Amino acid sequence: MNSKQKKMLYRIVAAAVLVVVLQLLPESGLLDLVPVPLGLLYLIPYLVVGGDVLRKAIKGIQNRQPFDECFLMAVATVGAFALGEYMEGCAVMLFYQVGELFQSVAVGKSRRSIAALMDIRPDYANLEKAGGVIEKVDPDEVETGSVIVVEPGERVPIDGVIVEGSSTLNTAALTGESLPRDAKAGDDIISGCVNLSGVLRVRTTREFGESTVSRILDLVENSSMKKARAEHFITRFARVYTPAVCYSALALAVLPPLVLTVLGQPAQWGDWIYRALTFLVISCPCALVISIPLSFFGGIGGASTCGILVKGSTYLEELSRTGIVVFDKTGTLTQGVFEVTGVYPAAGVEQADLLEKAALAESYSKHPISQSLKQAYGRELDPARVSDVEELGGYGITARVDGRPVAVGNARLMAKLGLSPAAPDQTGTVLYLAVDGAYAGTIVISDVVKPTAAKAIAGLKRAGVRRTVMLTGDTEPVAKAVAGQLGITEYRAGLLPEDKVTQVETLLAEKQPRENLAFVGDGINDAPVLSRADLGIAMGALGSDAAIEAADIVLMDDDPARIALAMDISRRTVRIVYQNIVFALVVKAACLLLGALGMAGMWLAIFADVGVMVLAVINATRALYTRDLVRRNGLA
Repeated sequence: MNSKQKKMLYRIVAAAVLVVVLQLLPESGLLDLVPVPLGLLYLIPYLVVGGDVLRKAIKGIQNRQPFDECFLMAVATVGAFALGEYMEGCAVMLFYQVGELFQSVAVGKSRRSIAALMDIRPDYANLEKAGGVIEKVDPDEVETGSVIVVEPGERVPIDGVIVEGSSTLNTAALTGESLPRDAKAGDDIISGCVNLSGVLRVRTTREFGESTVSRILDLVENSSMKKARAEHFITRFARVYTPAVCYSALALAVLPPLVLTVLGQPAQWGDWIYRALTFLVISCPCALVISIPLSFFGGIGGASTCGILVKGSTYLEELSRTGIVVFDKTGTLTQGVFEVTGVYPAAGVEQADLLEKAALAESYSKHPISQSLKQAYGRELDPARVSDVEELGGYGITARVDGRPVAVGNARLMAKLGLSPAAPDQTGTVLYLAVDGAYAGTIVISDVVKPTAAKAIAGLKRAGVRRTVMLTGDTEPVAKAVAGQLGITEYRAGLLPEDKVTQVETLLAEKQPRENLAFVGDGINDAPVLSRADLGIAMGALGSDAAIEAADIVLMDDDPARIALAMDISRRTVRIVYQNIVFALVVKAACLLLGALGMAGMWLAIFADVGVMVLAVINATRALYTRDLVRRNGLA
């Protein structure tokens, strides 16, 4: 508990003790010795526990926004005192504050799960200056390309590349992965990880504001801005519901006595006012107003501990209705780690010469395929030998190598040059080379499927996803082989970036009513598709900034198997929300009817208000716990 919650607990205990003492006073005879009215004595515990509620009610009236739970409690309890029901008035306020304390503790528990994520913000960076001098500076002051030193036990403050040292990294706060990861010179390292062993020298590749840790914190801090439909419903419902029950209670207090008076019967004003006050206590919408946002907050917090960042409760709710999941291939279902698995030079062309020209033409590109060509060539490249490089989206690259025009790309690029080489009898990404406008040979590059990709597809089918579709710019044979290996039901091959948007548009038109389509991608060319889909899911650790910004949900460890886990968390959260809505409305409706008929007193009203709220809050906190769902998806 924080200090504010402790103060409230002390006030509740003090008020409860005073109420018990006051209950015993008449029987002890001590009341005769104290010349003070009993109602005045009951005001002491009432004001101790409910003073802040009265202040909020008065402030609401002054601001012309009186209709809230504080107003209901104030009217009900002050009315009970006016009728001489001192014990009931104190009890209503006492138990209301118990319920408020309970929900405050529950919200705090949910916040702490996200607060653990917020602790990844580093306070400083060890900047290496000239002469090897180390200076502690604010991470915002470190420029891109600087060298920082990360000692054992420290958090990595900024994204970069390890230039010296090896260690193991704790990435649990980022990815939800409990096992440490090994890191060595040449490896990329992301901010927010904890260095567990060796000293690391890291050359920064981003400024602090653009690093992974900053993006995560921004996503989490802004997640509450996007409310789910259920939350909007409850907000609108409370605006109409609270004034309606206040006027209904007023009518219940006034109209029946007037009717009885007209009919010549005793008006029984006290009885009807007591019923109206009971009606007010029962009608308090705390259970709904508190438990619904708490459920979504708990769901977002639970997902964040698993390395799944949801940008708002609306996306968590929409994920539960996903029936079609569309995947990009490279970097999403595959590791994006390419290897040259076949080199087929044309007649009169040397294999080494073919690889050299391809590697030189691709030397300025950062694409994984380009990196694999350079790795296969295995020697230092001289950039001075390359000029006039032009990257053609969806086709390949053209350049001048040693003054000769070289084109490296797919079959579409060859067709554009008027060439029609035969495809090799090998599965993989096929690159064709043309030198001086003539076909020079073919290189086959194969991607590596992610170890958890097949599990991800199986998990989605188990979660009730009707269709899984893979979109790729790769060739038909490669797409077919990957889809068959992973168990994907449909695939579309040979797509340009703009073709992916067209395919998603077609799939959106084919979806069922109240069904959502989610697109999963990682590349910068996936950003338009991520924005167009009902839900965009991006790979966060290695994904591009544009993809992460465009996405609604980010998987921090790039593991597609976490999509099914996210869906399970989403569906449990939404299930809890609707359980609370139905439970609260049914119980309150029944108790309101009993209260209006005079068959329910203040004690039943206390249960209908505080009891229902406490039970709803307990149910809402279940959204925070995800261990069983993690185990069910084989991610423990």
